[in-house]
Amino acid sequence: MIALLVRDLRLAMRAGGGFGLGLAFFLIVSTLVPFGVGPEAAILSRIAPGILWVGALLACLLSLDRIFQLDFEDGSLDLLATAPIPMEGIVAVKALAHWLVTGLPLTLAAPVLGTLMNLESPGHYWIFITLLIGTPALSMIGAFGAALTVGLKRGGLLLSLLVLPLYIPTLIFGAEAATRGTAGLSASTPLLMMAGITAGSIALLPFAAAAALRVNLR
Repeated sequence: MIALLVRDLRLAMRAGGGFGLGLAFFLIVSTLVPFGVGPEAAILSRIAPGILWVGALLACLLSLDRIFQLDFEDGSLDLLATAPIPMEGIVAVKALAHWLVTGLPLTLAAPVLGTLMNLESPGHYWIFITLLIGTPALSMIGAFGAALTVGLKRGGLLLSLLVLPLYIPTLIFGAEAATRGTAGLSASTPLLMMAGITAGSIALLPFAAAAALRVNLR
């Protein structure tokens, strides 16, 4: 499983569709919002947590179709299905690789990009914590959606339509926790709800995604 993780990380870096593209999109969103909203510092500071969360969510969408599609097209997925590794483990490893290439860099970059929107000092900590807890759920849910559409040609749009409604609870609780924490209010309730979504996704969705892959490989 470690060899599979290293292989996926190398392919993601070599292809250039994960790390660089997600960060570039996140940077563009964070840069354009102040131009569109205006230079008012109070408004930018108030909407910064939500905008950063939306940007991170959309950046995660860019590389979801690459989680299984490339392996499906070159036949590697058929070989992995016959390997001694359980299919659920393969799904978990690929979701982890996606998070390491996309979710983790976005989490590290968010506090820095928050300065472009006049994010207050406590907000840098809270946006980092909420993204650190919430982005694994985005990768796991995305892996489930990618497993459902792996056999479809040009299924990227359908994948986005399937995954976006499942992303909404994580977005709501993550942005709310970051907003409350930045304002000095208690953020424990939305933070726990988001952590519960992440834990539930990691515990349940590998089995659902593995079942979808088995159906598509028949």
